[in-house]
Amino acid sequence: MRILLTGAGGQLGLAVQRIVTRHALLPRTHAQLDVAEPAAVEAALAELRPDLLLNAAAYTAVDAAEDEPEAAYRVNQHAPRALAEATARRGIPIVHVSTDYVFDGEKGAPYVESDATHPLSVYGASKLAGEEEVRRANPRHWIVRTAWLYGPVGRNFALSVRAAALREPRLRVVDDQRGSPSYAPHLAAALERLIEGDAFGTHHLANGGVASRFEFAAALLAALGSPTPLEPIPSSAWPTRARRPPNTALASERHTGIALPDWRAGVHAFAAALGVGV
Repeated sequence: MRILLTGAGGQLGLAVQRIVTRHALLPRTHAQLDVAEPAAVEAALAELRPDLLLNAAAYTAVDAAEDEPEAAYRVNQHAPRALAEATARRGIPIVHVSTDYVFDGEKGAPYVESDATHPLSVYGASKLAGEEEVRRANPRHWIVRTAWLYGPVGRNFALSVRAAALREPRLRVVDDQRGSPSYAPHLAAALERLIEGDAFGTHHLANGGVASRFEFAAALLAALGSPTPLEPIPSSAWPTRARRPPNTALASERHTGIALPDWRAGVHAFAAALGVGV
C-alpha cells in the first residue's frame, strides 16, 4: 500500500517512517506540502496517487494557541478539511491523528470513544473541529486520539524533563494532571495494524495505564539513571496560558485487538532509544 504521510518532519511522522515497514511511505514535511492549501493537497494526490493518507501534521503549541487561534485552526481544522475532501473525491481512506484534549478531564475515569467531548482550550477545540471535518467529508476515515505523545526526537515533555534534569538541581512537576503517556513508536506500530483492517471510525490508541505528570517524570528520570530530585506541585503553582484538563486518560471500547503496551514500557523504550541501559 502506498501511504502519503503528511507532517513527516514531526515527532509522530518520524516514528512512522522508522516503524512502518510493510508499506511504501510517501513522506511530506510542512515545507514540502502545506496541508491547509487545497490546491497543494490536490496536486500532491494527483502526483503521488497514494492508496491512503496518514495525517500526522498538527499545531501542538497548546499555550501559544490561546494567543494565535487562527494559526491553530488553520492546521488543526482547515487542513484536515482539505485532506478529507480531497481523499474522498479519490475514494481513498484517511487517518487523522487527534488528541485527548478534546475532553475536559472531569469524568473521573478513562475516556472511551463514545464519551462526550468538551475541550477547555483553543488547541483542544481546534483539534475537535478537525475531527468533525474529517467525519463529515470522508466516510472512510480513522480518527485516532492519542495522549501525551513523546519520543526520542522533536519537542516533547520527556525530552524537556531530561534536558531540565541536566541543568537544574531540582525539578518541580505538577502532580494533579493525569493522563496516558504514549510513546510515539508504539503508536506508529499500532497505526500500521489499524490501517491493515477496515474498522473505520474513531479510535483511542494510547499506552496503557494512567500516570500524573509527576509520576511520568519520576519514571523517566529513573529509567535515565538521573539523580535529580523531583518535587510534586499543584497546577496552581505552575500557571499556564491554556487551561489543562485534570484527567484525560484514554481507554478503548473498540474490539480491534490493537493495544499499546503499558506506559512504563514506553518509558523504558524511550531510555533505550537514547542509549541508556535499563
